[in-house]
Amino acid sequence: MKLSIQNKIKKELFIAIFQCLKNCNSIITLIFRKDGLFIQGMDKSHVCMFELFLKKSWFYIYENAEKDNLLSLDSHTFSTVLNFLNDSYNVEIYQEGEENYLNIDLIKMDGTSGEFSKYFKIPLADVDNEILSLPTIDYDAEFIINSKKICEITSQMLLFGTDMEIECTEEKIQFITNGISGDMSVNIPMDDLKEYSISEGEIIHLKYSLSYISKMCLSGKLSSNVDFSISCDYPMKIHYDLEEESFLNFHIAPKIVD
Repeated sequence: MKLSIQNKIKKELFIAIFQCLKNCNSIITLIFRKDGLFIQGMDKSHVCMFELFLKKSWFYIYENAEKDNLLSLDSHTFSTVLNFLNDSYNVEIYQEGEENYLNIDLIKMDGTSGEFSKYFKIPLADVDNEILSLPTIDYDAEFIINSKKICEITSQMLLFGTDMEIECTEEKIQFITNGISGDMSVNIPMDDLKEYSISEGEIIHLKYSLSYISKMCLSGKLSSNVDFSISCDYPMKIHYDLEEESFLNFHIAPKIVD
């Protein structure tokens, strides 16, 4: 199997994706499917589940056999290598034969000077993987908000509390946190949302771990907007549209509201 990325924006996005995923689990499993790259995993506390799909057309080169290839590796090491990727390089990621490591080549682009091609081998981990099939859910409320704004809000709220309460009505959305340093609340009018829908007459009040939401909203580089879907009966879904039928989803279990 082999994949390559040469587009500048996609190289930056690929780096940002794995900066985010390394916060979820120390080991990630890359599943090279015929139609594209798929990753599914869960944090050790089983509070957050993540899913990534990058369609084969998303890459400059994507080659894989008919059957799925599963490669597990240290997420921090993988992210560290990707952080060396800059505008002077194209990246190639591949495995040859039955090698027990993944190759990552940072190839210097033609016409660049002062840089040298770099080659890395990351050892593979032996882990058991169970792929879950997630049901289609009709959520009670869904809204789309600017990703930079939600990053700003969550980072500020972390200064005051450890949990975020989300209250949704037909008139507004409110984010609330509190702690020994004080309280903070943010009212978001409907006009400041890209989209908003809620079941008629519904009032939703749910609590989530603020640290988890902050990790999932770590970077505005993933997408200009982020989609939130919440329901009283299911984990919250945070969705990033990566274009070309590609996506990154997080599912976060709620806490019990006192």
